[in-house]
Parts: sequence; structure tokens; C-alpha cells
Amino acid sequence: MRILMISAEAAPFAKTGGLADAVSALSIALHKLGHDVCIVMPRYYKINRENLTQLPGPMCVHCGYREEWTAVYTTDMPGEKGLPVYFIDHEGCYGRDGVYGVPSDTDFKDNPTRFSLLCNGAFQLCRKIGWYPDIIHAHDWSAALSTVLLRFNERHDNFANTKSVFTIHNLGYQGVYNKHNYSILSLDWNHFYSSGLEDYDQINFLKAGLISADALTTVSPTYAREIQTPENGFRMDGILRARSNDLYGILNGVDTDVWNPSKDSFIAKTYTAKTIKNKVENKKALQARMGLEVNPDIPVIGVVTRLVDQKGIADIFAPAYGCAYKLCADMRLQFVVLGSGEKWCEDELRVLSNNLPNFAAYIGYDESLSHLIEAGSDFFLMPSKYEPCGLNQMYSLLYGTLPIVRRTGGLADTVQNYNQETGEGTGFILDNLTPSSIYDTVGWAMYAWYNKPEHIANMRLRGMKQHFGWDVSAKKYLEIYEKLLK
Repeated sequence: MRILMISAEAAPFAKTGGLADAVSALSIALHKLGHDVCIVMPRYYKINRENLTQLPGPMCVHCGYREEWTAVYTTDMPGEKGLPVYFIDHEGCYGRDGVYGVPSDTDFKDNPTRFSLLCNGAFQLCRKIGWYPDIIHAHDWSAALSTVLLRFNERHDNFANTKSVFTIHNLGYQGVYNKHNYSILSLDWNHFYSSGLEDYDQINFLKAGLISADALTTVSPTYAREIQTPENGFRMDGILRARSNDLYGILNGVDTDVWNPSKDSFIAKTYTAKTIKNKVENKKALQARMGLEVNPDIPVIGVVTRLVDQKGIADIFAPAYGCAYKLCADMRLQFVVLGSGEKWCEDELRVLSNNLPNFAAYIGYDESLSHLIEAGSDFFLMPSKYEPCGLNQMYSLLYGTLPIVRRTGGLADTVQNYNQETGEGTGFILDNLTPSSIYDTVGWAMYAWYNKPEHIANMRLRGMKQHFGWDVSAKKYLEIYEKLLK
């Protein structure tokens, strides 16, 4: 099959979150299975042209009444010869820092133009290189317009048999803008309502993808069910229930070349399930790096997160009622946090670090530290309000670190709750996102640590034997593609 991936980001070229990793990893997995895969994305300012090959001649892209001229660059996905990534180059749209925005302007006002250029440009790119896909796979709201253009403008000639798949990586981000932007989308006003773009007299890119795509996917089976409810549907639950027969939940995979304790170059000492005793050396290294007491007998709770409301940070860290201070004061444990985000939370982490001998935080992001936290912690805390898939709980399991998570989305699909009678399970699950619920569940994990060490040891080994590779997920996507093409 010929499969065109359209995305605002793809690792390692541009990344703001898990979307970039998922697009690249899925593309690589499909390519390894023998399929002809291309990725198209913008060439942002930070992507160096000198490392790319320019296609001859300019490319004209019509965005409604506007005629935009672009260059096109390409390179192979690193380590995957024959999997091309194409970059649409336009200084006015992409010659700046940021993918969707920057800290001072988190949502660029011209994003409708920027991503209209991406989606309209994807069809022009296919014409330019003489390569026409069987499947157009659009990722998140910024690529959703491509499914609308295929349905209403392009399904003829070389695209007559092309089908579209739209993947929801996070329903909370929808791309809602003033309807005056409609004129630059290259759609007739007759399709304003039928395309799904209309949303309370505005345009909503994600809604249009939900209505116009031939099939819908999201990144875990539980999240696929949750988004069909008013509580988690972000106003789209009615559409998703109406399209439930076309909606599939497929768990994201993990790049086990990068996240693998047996060959991780970022950690102090590599280990496997058979040599798990070496894990303690990473714990000592983590404790030393973060300025904590180096003592393998004290359980370490790790947190690597964006400090945003979705991740349940208020219930952990809020100065008025969060449970982190009480956990550190009441229990013999250590807390290690890596993250950045909301200013109040960054400030509170500094306060906790300065006032608690068993709490340490690094504000920002450090790739090597994120790996060391996964390898050196005994438990990993992730009590998200909602979590479409989540990756850190899977990293934790593969590193023999027991997740403490809320029962939602991909967390519910990947972690099995501890049974203190039998020792079964791979982690500790809470249902209600409250400080007291987090406190009690962490307390439960501490009880098991100090009183059921054989259970902890067996759970670690059970977690490390889990399989989260992209090969399984890629085959499920292929089943959807094949079903559409039939």
C-alpha cells in the first residue's frame, strides 16, 4: 500500500509531544512491513535546509483565493532508508520558532493559513512527485483539513480511490478559529456545514476531520470509549457516538530501540529481567544526582510530566491542598520530579525542594534525566485527569518501575491493578482524582514495598515482560486500511 502521513510534527525533526513520536514510529513500522510510506510536514525555522535535498522547481499551492509558492525539501527518516519525509517550505508560514505557537503567543493567529497550506500542499506534493496514495492518514486537528479536501475537492482522477484515516491524539485540542478563515481553506461555502467545519459560527478543524474522514482512530481502546461520553467528549461525543462503527482504539507503541534498559546509554547501568539486581545502581545514581540520601532501602517515586492541568498536578502539588508535602512528611520515601509548565507549579516545586530533604525537582526537560528517573525509581506516579494513551507508564513497566496511575485512557489499558492477596498485577490504580485518593494509593504502594517485597519483585518482572512494540499496533492500522480499500 501507498500511505501518506500528514502531520504538523514528526520526530526527530519537530516535536511538542507524543504525536511526533507516534507519527514517526508508526511510519517506520509500516515501512518495515513492506509498505510505501511518505510523511509530509512543514519545514519549520529550526529544521536546517542544509541537511535536506531540495526538489527542483517551486510548487504552487492554492489556499482559497490565495496563491502561495513554496519550495519542497526531502530526506529519509533517520535510520530508515527509503522512507522519505517531505517538508513544505514557506517563510511566511513556517519561518519562525514554534509549531503551533510560542510561550508568548501559544496559538498563532494565522494557524488556519499555516495548516491549510500543509493540507492543500500535500495534494500538490503528490502531483509534483507523481506518487498517489491509497491511504491518506491525517494526525490531529492540524492535519484534519486533508480529509475534508479529499472528500469534497480531490476524490477524482489519481485520488479517486484514495481513502482517509483521521487519528485523534488528544481530543482536547481542536483548532477552533473565526469563520472568516474559511475562505483560505479552498472549500466552497456550500460545504461549510456538510464538511463539519462549522462550530457555533466558527470553524473547528478537528470536528471536520471527525465528520469527513472515512475512518477514525484514537490511541487506546479505553480512550475510544471515553470520548463517546459527555464527561470526556469535549463537545464531540455525539458525533463520535454516531460514528462509533468507524472509530477504532489502537494503543500506541513504544520505541524499544530508545526505551530499553538493556541498552540505554543514558542510565548508569544497563539491566534485563534476568539481571534486574543492577537496577539498584541506577537508583543510587538518581539519588546522588538529585541530592537525595543515597539509600537503596528507601523507595523512590518518580514523576516526569508536563506541568499542566490534564496531568493532575494540582492534586499532587497545589500548595493549599496537594498531597506531595504530606506524603513526604508522613512516609519514608523520596520524590523526584522532572517537568515544566504552569508557573505556579514550577514555583511550588522549588519550594518543596528547598523545604523537604526527601523531595527533589528539576524544572525543564533533560533527556538523560528522564531515562535515569525511569530506571532509578521504584514507582512512577501518573494520576492524569485523562490520558489518551500515555507513554511513561509503558516505559516504567519495561524498566521494572511500578506505575501508580488513574484508571483512564491508555493507563487503564496498560496497567493491571495490584492484588495484595495473590501478588498479581503490574501497578497501583486509583479511580478518583483527589489528593486523598493519591495519598492513599501511594500509601498502598508503600505498604507493599515494606511488607510484601516478594510481590514487588514479581510485579517488576511481570512488567518487564510486557510487549509494547509498534509492530503490533501497525498491523492493526493495516487492517483498517485494508477494510477501507475493499
